[in-house]
Amino acid sequence: MLNSLGFEVTVSKSLDETIDLVTSLLKSEGFGILTRIDVRATLKEKIGVDFRPYIILGACNPPLAHSALEADAWLGLLLPCNVTVEQSADQTSIVRIANPGMMVEFAQSPEKLTEVAQAATGKLQRIVKALEMA
Repeated sequence: MLNSLGFEVTVSKSLDETIDLVTSLLKSEGFGILTRIDVRATLKEKIGVDFRPYIILGACNPPLAHSALEADAWLGLLLPCNVTVEQSADQTSIVRIANPGMMVEFAQSPEKLTEVAQAATGKLQRIVKALEMA
């Protein structure tokens, strides 16, 4: 499923298995993981609340990031590309991947970013399709 913010797919795997799969698929498309935020642990530590298992992965494809930043330095505010993985009540996992097309909407020179956004979107759509088949 795609909405304006990103793609969403449910995977019939545990949280850890899904994170491993997502990381592997991202790597196959030239992305690396720059950051990993355990939202559940952070919220428990900082404000004492219980939250469902929820991980934010900061993914980056260096050539695409370079092209985007060359076109518009402000886009660094939208990088890295966030991928969330959360565990559902039924023990499946929900993966959400940010829509690179949002860069174009926020860019000062959108015409310079259309190609970059299309390339990134194609890579991420292949990941979503692979997740749907997992």
